[in-house]
Amino acid sequence: MEWSELEAKCAACHGCALWQTRTNLVFGTGSRTASLMFVGEAPGEQEDLSGIPFVGAAGQLLDKYLEAVGIAREEVYIANILKCRPPRNRDPLPEEQDACIGHLREQVKLIRPKMIVCLGRISAMRLIHPDYRITKEHGQMVKKGAFLLTAVYHPSALLRDASKKEDMYRDMKAIRDTLRTLEAAEPQA
Repeated sequence: MEWSELEAKCAACHGCALWQTRTNLVFGTGSRTASLMFVGEAPGEQEDLSGIPFVGAAGQLLDKYLEAVGIAREEVYIANILKCRPPRNRDPLPEEQDACIGHLREQVKLIRPKMIVCLGRISAMRLIHPDYRITKEHGQMVKKGAFLLTAVYHPSALLRDASKKEDMYRDMKAIRDTLRTLEAAEPQA
């Protein structure tokens, strides 16, 4: 599947009721050849208005962490499991995740990142394992198929609880260092 085909498929999706209330499809943004992919749970209000993931307060905080560890936002790809905003930013329902997860899988197939970072517990529960405990397992690397996965606190959680910010910074440095190791081990063309 090509990028344009996948985006058109997402735009036309009626797999759940969320398409009826969205302002914009929030497909994904960034480098389509990224080694590093971030996956959140669902768009929020600012994302729904702009059509771009992680542009609100949580996205701005994510940008600060990327900058602090020397990762350019333009070099990563950022998406969500859901491509449409749930009402009042509620957690995505399991059936909404089921309806959208195939679109995310297609994005991953097209990008073929070396590492996927789940932003928050909902993404981690869907992509890493169903009983994921973000407070205990954040930052732990897990190999699944061809990908290395990890999870960090969702930036919106950091806005509510500043005590987690140091953990996030440590996790982001570890992600940067692990990614550099993976890229250095890659055979040169």
